[in-house]
Amino acid sequence: MVKIGRRTTFNSAHRLHNDKWSDEKNQKVFGKCNSPNYHGHNYTLETWVEGEIDPETGFLIDLADLKQIIKEEIEEEFDHRNLNLDVPAFKDLNPTAENIAKVIYQKLKPRLQGFKLTVRLSETQNNMVEYSE
Repeated sequence: MVKIGRRTTFNSAHRLHNDKWSDEKNQKVFGKCNSPNYHGHNYTLETWVEGEIDPETGFLIDLADLKQIIKEEIEEEFDHRNLNLDVPAFKDLNPTAENIAKVIYQKLKPRLQGFKLTVRLSETQNNMVEYSE
């Protein structure tokens, strides 16, 4: 087994908020991330693919293909967008880093059948999440 990764970045705005809670509770739980005017991050996404090396090509997957899949499935929909308002997956889902990573995984997995997939998302230099199944 071998594991390879591809790193990319995207910029998005979001607001952490639970409509079922009072403004006071949202503020207490989410703090500055609950700003009604949203806030943004420069996200770093690492997409890790694991599997067997193809004996004919010597590749696990062509990195140019992986780059294109990430561009089509993630960058085109998430980059320079408001996740709450512009990305259908977050219509009823709080766009926490954990949920963003899970949504990214779910968008990439159908295009990466036959591989073990791990998604690592950094929201800041110090805050990151990893998602795999």
